[in-house]
Amino acid sequence: MSPEQEVPASGGRAELLADCGRCFGLCCVALPFAASADFAIDKAAGQPCPNLEPDFRCGIHSRLRPAGFRGCTVFDCFGAGQKVSQVTFHGRDWRAHPDGARDMFSVFPVVRQLHELLWYLTEALTFPAAGVIHRELRAVADRIERLTRGTARDLADLDVAAHRAEVNVLLLRASELVRAGGPGRRKNHRGADLIGADLRRADLRGANLRGAYLIGANLTRADLTGADLIGADLRDANLTGADLTGVLFLTRSQLAAARSDGSTVLPGGFEYPVHWQSG
Repeated sequence: MSPEQEVPASGGRAELLADCGRCFGLCCVALPFAASADFAIDKAAGQPCPNLEPDFRCGIHSRLRPAGFRGCTVFDCFGAGQKVSQVTFHGRDWRAHPDGARDMFSVFPVVRQLHELLWYLTEALTFPAAGVIHRELRAVADRIERLTRGTARDLADLDVAAHRAEVNVLLLRASELVRAGGPGRRKNHRGADLIGADLRRADLRGANLRGAYLIGANLTRADLTGADLIGADLRDANLTGADLTGVLFLTRSQLAAARSDGSTVLPGGFEYPVHWQSG
């Protein structure tokens, strides 16, 4: 599984981009999913998806959405798949070496979370306004990167929640430093329930939308310039004509989960998901 569009490797994020050709289809095996609007079938954790080919490729990759596997098109492992496959397990795949399969499947979600943290930390290091905490950001990023290269046992025993909490403090500080110098009233909608909200042409410049529920919200022509979108749920949100210039902590998964006709103004480094124009 992978987002429908790749972001060009930049800003030190090359290793955080999914490379399915170097992965043993871990997201198609390790993770569970339930029959829903996102998945056509139920699948337990550790059970290979029936669409997974012997060479670890997806047999329906070009038609995942019409086949009922929309959830696959918005998933992003942040490069954890190839890290676990090639670094943690030294290229030993779970089919040829079934004795290590359980450990591989349990470690994959851990490394994915760590790589997600690295994605945000790497972005924060590009913010000039957050220069006063760049040293702290870099130190934490280096430590998280070292953790991702630990043994399977080390990774299985890791308290990811504790590391996430530490990183979140720094990311919030970086966000505040950046948004303080930006335009707009910097509204606080952190964790807000905005499901289905009518936010057409809303002035959300510099807003705190961290963890906000924007499922199905109408953000047509909304101005989100410089807004913090870390953890915001954009499933089926209408971003037609919205301005996302300079938004903070956006991911490809968030864009792929939203809707638009391709008129959305995206921040640098992002491309339009295929389904925005193909329906």
